[in-house]
Amino acid sequence: MPGTVSPEFLRAHTRTARPTLVPEVQLHVADDVVGLWEAMETEGGGAGQDPPFWAAAWPGGQALARYVLDHPATVAGRRVLDLGAGSGLVAVAALLAGATGVLASDPDPYSHAAIALNAELNGVSGIEVAGDLLDDDPPAVDVVLAGDVCYDREMTGRVLPFLGAAWLGGAAVFLGDPGRAYVPKEGLVEQIAYDVVDADGGPARRTTVWRLP
Repeated sequence: MPGTVSPEFLRAHTRTARPTLVPEVQLHVADDVVGLWEAMETEGGGAGQDPPFWAAAWPGGQALARYVLDHPATVAGRRVLDLGAGSGLVAVAALLAGATGVLASDPDPYSHAAIALNAELNGVSGIEVAGDLLDDDPPAVDVVLAGDVCYDREMTGRVLPFLGAAWLGGAAVFLGDPGRAYVPKEGLVEQIAYDVVDADGGPARRTTVWRLP
């Protein structure tokens, strides 16, 4: 993994776009994810990089961002954890909705660079980036926003105990997900559902914002 990611590399291999469900926010995204991944290997620090999940606006993140912008009292005046931050879409939306600060957690250094660029692009400040937090106790925050984190069995097995611990510690916990099989059927309360249109013209995905009760 690269120690430091050049902002110029990200700018050179992405374009700015507005997510379909959250047009208030701009992001650096990739038109050609495979081409970007290849460039990361050849130009951005060598082989072995994770896929560039940070270069797309995933449906669960879009749903959470839309939710906090439409319901700013969820985060206004509060410190927020954006878990699995990726592009930083949710972190940016939380700040636009009045959060006092955001801890954006993602294990990928490319994500950290993208979050900084996207914060600058949207004129917000107050995002602190961090790596993988799932093996530690949850940080002291008021709200946890977790988008698209239950994408496989192994990750879900790590995420759900962390979210439960954050909830037991007093945080409000929200999960955004487009109907993946690993999201539990019990223990969650539906807040709202959106049809998230694919930016490339694919079918819309019904995406739900859940809350731990």
